[in-house]
Amino acid sequence: MSTTTFISNRTAQNAAALAGSFLLCFTVAASGAFFPPDEWFRTLVRPSFAPPDWLFGPVWTLLYSMMAISAWLVWRASGFAKAKTALAAFAVQLTLNATWSALFFGLHNMGLAFAEIIVLWIAIATTIAAFRTHSKLAAYMLLPYLAWVSFAAVLNYAFWSLN
Repeated sequence: MSTTTFISNRTAQNAAALAGSFLLCFTVAASGAFFPPDEWFRTLVRPSFAPPDWLFGPVWTLLYSMMAISAWLVWRASGFAKAKTALAAFAVQLTLNATWSALFFGLHNMGLAFAEIIVLWIAIATTIAAFRTHSKLAAYMLLPYLAWVSFAAVLNYAFWSLN
């Protein structure tokens, strides 16, 4: 195999893995569309610090993009076999991320959603620690996500307390 062919194959693999990472993350993002804010949500007393609804879309788009790149960086640094535990932690936190919308907006269960978001926070922190052993940049890229979920947990609790 020539050097050019090897580089071309590696570039194709990198591009496919990055596309797959984006597809995975944005599939989870799209799952939230099954549980949009509804009339029930619009009747709730809003905490004074609740951001406007239009802000959530851009913030989550940026966060899911950073999550996708972060997972890809771990894969690229270590490969799937060596990063299996870190990538499994990533998959767990993605699953928990998707579950929160179903609990809060779907079931209207703010208490259960709050308990779940605490577990999600722990899963994100665990993922950051696991990613750090493979790529510090990948771990750092998840810090805004952890910060946003921290804020979301406070917001979830405030909605629960007020309603």
